[in-house]
Amino acid sequence: MRMAIFISDSADKTLKFGEEYAKSLKAGDVVLLNGDMGTGKTVFCKGVAKGLGIEDDVLSPTYAYMNDYYGKLYHFDCYRLTCGEQAEALGLTDYFYADGVCLIEWAQNISSVLPAKVKKVTIEKISDSERRIIYE
Repeated sequence: MRMAIFISDSADKTLKFGEEYAKSLKAGDVVLLNGDMGTGKTVFCKGVAKGLGIEDDVLSPTYAYMNDYYGKLYHFDCYRLTCGEQAEALGLTDYFYADGVCLIEWAQNISSVLPAKVKKVTIEKISDSERRIIYE
């Protein structure tokens, strides 16, 4: 897969990029979202949700581990997990093989149970308002 780069100069543009990126996704896709805290991963997720036709307010699922948006989008936050076995025990891995799109923040914490075929999006902070989004 080829990598591409998008430079965003605002949260609004990151959201709009997520909305456009959603057009490249299909049911069953698993997308790993990489980036430090505060880089805009949840903003990107809000845009993907909008692009998938989801009007709900998308919130980071830090304490719930995963939010399900009508079976179309599963938004994971694995920050508090320490291994893939925890994700399996919570039943989170079942969603990787469902009919929705999975967006996984902090996927490195559960790397041992991720599907072989995934897409990756990395968001890097350039400045207070600018972000480099590397995607495939």
